[in-house]
Amino acid sequence: MTRMSTCVYHLFVLSWYIFLNFYISQEGQDPRKSQIFLNGGQWKYLTFLNLLLQAIFFGVACLEDVLKRTKGKKDIKFVTAFRDLLFTTLAFPISTHTFILPFSLVEVVLRPHCYPLRKRGLTLLAAASLAYVSRVLWIYSETGTWVYPVFAKLSPVGLAAFFSLSYVFTIGIYLFGEKLNRWKWEIRISNHRKLSRKKKKC
Repeated sequence: MTRMSTCVYHLFVLSWYIFLNFYISQEGQDPRKSQIFLNGGQWKYLTFLNLLLQAIFFGVACLEDVLKRTKGKKDIKFVTAFRDLLFTTLAFPISTHTFILPFSLVEVVLRPHCYPLRKRGLTLLAAASLAYVSRVLWIYSETGTWVYPVFAKLSPVGLAAFFSLSYVFTIGIYLFGEKLNRWKWEIRISNHRKLSRKKKKC
């Protein structure tokens, strides 16, 4: 896919996520549906946080597309590094819980992403997971109501096991994304180098 096509794709997905976030925010103001968003608002649900996260990522991706065409790669290293960090540690691993996954998989195919050191990446992922779990527990302590009703049926040990297994699953998705990115782009780079060598010999 050409750079222009990639830019158009990023802009299209960004527009879609902006629309979804706006639509959901309007739904929260509907008196008939406002009960759903009590005790923490729409941001207590991982799905809605995920939509906001994806909108931020694709906004950064669009910004990087524009700056790359106007300033060149060397002058926007910080933006590119932030885009990659956001995608690899949060946007891709968290997207697997929802219909957002296909967009994330297309992003992997469209362009390479530089993964951080594994220890750093997993630490950031753990921090994000801990922040969300802490918010869920805080909402329960303040309201006596769980974000997800199924939590009410679990014992403290069951909750701890559920959160731990969820994090282990997310780690698996992180490692899958890392491997997929390496497989897709290392093969392409390797083939490109082989082709260049053949041209030189000719």
